[in-house]
Amino acid sequence: MLILAKAMLAMMIGFVSSVIAGLIFIPFLKKLNVKQNVSVFLRGRHKEKNGTPTMGGLIFIIPTILSVIILLLMGKIEFSENLFIVMFVFIAYALLGFADDYLSIKRHNNEGLTEIQKLCGQLIIALIFFYIFLKSGSEPVIDIHTLNISIDMGWFYGVFLLFVLVASSNAVNLTDGLDGLAGGLSAIAFLAFALISWNAQWVDGTQDIAIFCFVLVGSLLGFLLYNTYPAKVFMGDTGSLSLGATLASIAIITGHELTLIIVAGVFIIETLVCIIQMASIFLTGKKVFLMAPLHHHFEKLGWDERDIVKLFWTVGMLLSMAAIAFGVWI
Repeated sequence: MLILAKAMLAMMIGFVSSVIAGLIFIPFLKKLNVKQNVSVFLRGRHKEKNGTPTMGGLIFIIPTILSVIILLLMGKIEFSENLFIVMFVFIAYALLGFADDYLSIKRHNNEGLTEIQKLCGQLIIALIFFYIFLKSGSEPVIDIHTLNISIDMGWFYGVFLLFVLVASSNAVNLTDGLDGLAGGLSAIAFLAFALISWNAQWVDGTQDIAIFCFVLVGSLLGFLLYNTYPAKVFMGDTGSLSLGATLASIAIITGHELTLIIVAGVFIIETLVCIIQMASIFLTGKKVFLMAPLHHHFEKLGWDERDIVKLFWTVGMLLSMAAIAFGVWI
């Protein structure tokens, strides 16, 4: 019961603080004229969204950070190097996304940081992650418990970290294309990893990481009050890059890299659709899908935006339940 009480309290703190943050930030973002420029390829169905405030990721990022700091100061959770890594990735990727959003708004287009600039920033974050991870006593090993396989990757583990962080952050970023889609899927994914983290008792600070996840889930639910259709604010790269990378960092720390593939199944499918589409156009000059990512393909088929979001949320929930069963129960 104590675990359940802590989880519910953490979610409540995140939710209330996020709702209050939304009431403060949305008018502030409007006043600063921080508006989303919708791509010309989407203006047919999404023209009414042009000018909607962006950088809404601040609505769940700042409350989560402040809530965790307050819980640390009150002694309700304990500081550990693993919790520091998660918080570092959460904040660092949020700052990287913020810079991207800021430049896009300043230039009045969707071109923020260049791909090279983003990759350099992600490389620096991954190297710091790798250094702290090894210093904390963790080993550069991938364990596949189901098959009883352990792979020592040595220095190549740093490359693996970069790949997982970049892939996960960009996957969430690509999925952030419909009102409430990425936010809802992220809330489901972090709820799954909150439960998985709590069960990973062999990892130092795992319960504190679980509390962080529960706070973030609550904050995301509060954010969804403003982000579901019709969205009053978009999370922007500030939120999407941070969410994806943080999800990956928790999977790595708890030794559930394979479980991440299941939990983030919808994000991965969205990314694969983009890769297949680009490869097909490059090799054959023809499209496989009407439009990529996948949610825009469904839009082109005539689906209502809200129905697409509900379908993707449902698939995300089913995959997360399967991952919890695999990562905790089975």
